[in-house]
Amino acid sequence: MDLTASSYCALSATSIAQGVRSGAFTARAVVEAAIARIRQVNGPLNAFTVIRHNEALGEASALDAALASGDPTRIRTFGADGPLAGVPVAVKEEYDVAGLPTTLGGYGNSSPAQRDSEAIRRLRAAGAIIIGKTTMPEFGQIPLTNSARYGLTLNPWDETRSPGGSSGGSAVAVAAGMVPIALGADGGGSIRVPAACCGLVGLKPARGRISPAPLSEHWHGLVTLGAITRTVADTALVNDVLAGSLPSDSFVAPPLPMPYVEAAADTSRRFTVAWSARPATPGVAMVPEVERALRATVALLSDLGHEVKETRRAWPSAADAFLTQFASGMAIEADSVEHPERLEGRTRATADIGRKIPRFVVDRALRRNEAIARTIDARFLTHADVLLVPTLPVMAPAADALSEANALTSASGSTPFVANTAIFNVSGHPALSLPAPVSASSLPIGMQFVVKPGREDVLMVLAAQVEQRVGGWPAPKLGE
Repeated sequence: MDLTASSYCALSATSIAQGVRSGAFTARAVVEAAIARIRQVNGPLNAFTVIRHNEALGEASALDAALASGDPTRIRTFGADGPLAGVPVAVKEEYDVAGLPTTLGGYGNSSPAQRDSEAIRRLRAAGAIIIGKTTMPEFGQIPLTNSARYGLTLNPWDETRSPGGSSGGSAVAVAAGMVPIALGADGGGSIRVPAACCGLVGLKPARGRISPAPLSEHWHGLVTLGAITRTVADTALVNDVLAGSLPSDSFVAPPLPMPYVEAAADTSRRFTVAWSARPATPGVAMVPEVERALRATVALLSDLGHEVKETRRAWPSAADAFLTQFASGMAIEADSVEHPERLEGRTRATADIGRKIPRFVVDRALRRNEAIARTIDARFLTHADVLLVPTLPVMAPAADALSEANALTSASGSTPFVANTAIFNVSGHPALSLPAPVSASSLPIGMQFVVKPGREDVLMVLAAQVEQRVGGWPAPKLGE
């Protein structure tokens, strides 16, 4: 099968891996098509910070050679028979990729990483080809994607809008068909927000599901690693590859009852879904377009045979715990870079605040996490399997929103965009953003499904059913 940039961008990771393993096409042909697609559409969107052009082609050729050899040892070494064989994957700038500096979206680090982070190692072992790294705001501190170093990243659905953040470059790379999978990280909505803004599938797994090694934890456990994809099957596939803890991890998630892929293949189960039109953060209002999308999602779930019921229960307050962990975590991160003097002014200001927070206050915030998680379970997930709320109660912001904001105005200006997401970073609940069945002004709207830790299988089943009913998610028209 011949691959062009246009034919490649329509392929899922699942179909690419199947094609490489079967010999329908080579991993090198896939990577060449991916690079061609990136050259075709990345320019104005600004999703990538670096492309591993020669390295990715060399790794793809080595995988092809291993597969052709028939040698089980070589095949296993290069992941040629793996679930992600030959799949181009983009990764956010906060992951260590050997040979590249981990910029964290700014100028704080300049030396190349000596080794891959654990998540990257797992991808490579599964046969994935790391195609490049993607943009993020410095330290992922705002839910948009702009930075002094890399500038603005634009939403492929509407280039006047932001793709959200902080994993915005990863979301744009997937939405624009440059890669089928991109890694992100979610400390307040940073996977789910850009997935919602770009019409994609974005899962924040349970806290402790994916090892953050070489870190033991990030932002005191607020940050969870994960991926953004175009299909539920690809989300299941990559999360099965990434899942698993190490002895060095500070947090370990409850075991899953079954692999993600197995759960996503089961479309027969039915659940009780509680839904709320009340934003989780006081003072934030839901815009009419989002409420219309929420009610359309509720109707779709009911039509699928799920029991849906509205809940008006009050949300627990999570702002105190979140802000404490966020600021303290930013201080730890700022103190770990090579060139702290090169950080953006708002990054340094937030880190200065974080350094003043005593350890006992951080410990109190961690205890608040546990109390908030229990409250969410008691109020929303005792008599329901799933909680449904919009991912964002508002539409995607302007591309340059918060560009000139300082630390305090960045925090307040970010509130509407993380109003429904940050609380689940505090509580540790798994949360999945799916595109709603209706949109507004051609902009996607995301719906967020939340379950108890250890029940990501329920998310996969429900998401697969919705995706199947709507016939898949539309993509922006680019480079065609």
